[in-house]
Amino acid sequence: MKDMLDRFIRYAETDTGSSEESETFPSTPGQMELLSILSEELREMGLSTDFDRKKGYVYAFLPASPGYEELPPLGFISHVDTSPDAPGKDVRPRLIEAYDGNDILLGSDAQGREIVLRVSEFPQIAEFKGKSIIVTDGSTLLGADDKAGVAEIMEAVRLLSGHGDADKTCSGTDRIPHGKVCVAFTPDEELGLGASGFDLERFGAKYAYTVDGGAFPEFEYGNFNAAGIKVLFTGKNIHPGSAKGVMKNALSMAVALDNMLPDGERPEKSEGREGFFHLTDLHGDVSRAVSEYLIRDGDSERFQERKKLFLNACEYINRLYGPGSAHVEMKDTYYNMEPLILEHPHLIEYAKKAFEMTGSEMVSKFIRGGTDGATLSYMGLPCPNLPTGGINFHSVYECACLDDMVRVRDVIINLVKLYAEGKED
Repeated sequence: MKDMLDRFIRYAETDTGSSEESETFPSTPGQMELLSILSEELREMGLSTDFDRKKGYVYAFLPASPGYEELPPLGFISHVDTSPDAPGKDVRPRLIEAYDGNDILLGSDAQGREIVLRVSEFPQIAEFKGKSIIVTDGSTLLGADDKAGVAEIMEAVRLLSGHGDADKTCSGTDRIPHGKVCVAFTPDEELGLGASGFDLERFGAKYAYTVDGGAFPEFEYGNFNAAGIKVLFTGKNIHPGSAKGVMKNALSMAVALDNMLPDGERPEKSEGREGFFHLTDLHGDVSRAVSEYLIRDGDSERFQERKKLFLNACEYINRLYGPGSAHVEMKDTYYNMEPLILEHPHLIEYAKKAFEMTGSEMVSKFIRGGTDGATLSYMGLPCPNLPTGGINFHSVYECACLDDMVRVRDVIINLVKLYAEGKED
């Protein structure tokens, strides 16, 4: 486990937080720094590497074992950026061995107030009792999303390429025959751009798995359909003393629109596959206001119904306040990959066996969000999602279980082995 720990800490200490304000791609220089490190480390392992320095993608390839060249190339993908939702600079990971299951004092804030990872607030942490976990000092996120995935892929490839001794669960990995293994690391996934410049032909895999999920042994192959919306409200401002019959308040329009959406269908009131309308931003004044929304739903028909309902509400605003009062910009951002993954059931069946080989029973989980794998699946690369062993992402309470990170590494190796032993559908 020491190799996994050292590798993860090294990656976590590199600031790769993405930025929504940036006009470059990748959005921050730290991402290119880590991508360069990964490219060099892969080359040192003996893999052929293809670093797209213009777009910020690293592709690397472990050649097939003799006699296995005809197997379909299998890929594994993770992203190097971390979320801008919490600070990501000067990350100080801390290992807690044999976690006792109690609250964890992470550190203190600038006012001296304790920052505590409480079991009552994050009950999932109790499941790590007796295991080694990695936390922060409470001032930053940890970066397990998705540097845990990066480290797990790198450790799996290191062992498959015959570099270093494997743990007992993976003994002799350098002797496991395998088809061609393709690896890719992407930028700006947290901004929804991770697959935007991905070159499928350059990558070369026929099937792939992203390593970007949560707790072990969760496996994800279904996710939300998603759309982003911006509504521009145009009002008419005049002194309130003489406003009767003349003033049109753009902020009132925005409030009226939001009140027309089902109150019970918000993120804080939904779970599982249940969709929602999510107001993410509202700003402006009487003359002009802007609302931004996310629409999500696991069912494609309900997704279309939600978009239609929203557009109908905007049409009503225009009837109420006058034509042109509400101008809508709506764009689909990603779709549920489940129908595409189900066309290739071996992706699920092999994953189930790969988890079982670690002594664990796979738990299928629906993603209440998106993933690079969903976009890649619709680009033509079926790509479900493996866990990372982390929880509480995008926050200073983020935590990763080192024991589970090692088991994810083993799942990756087991998948390579299973694809060599069997064959695709």
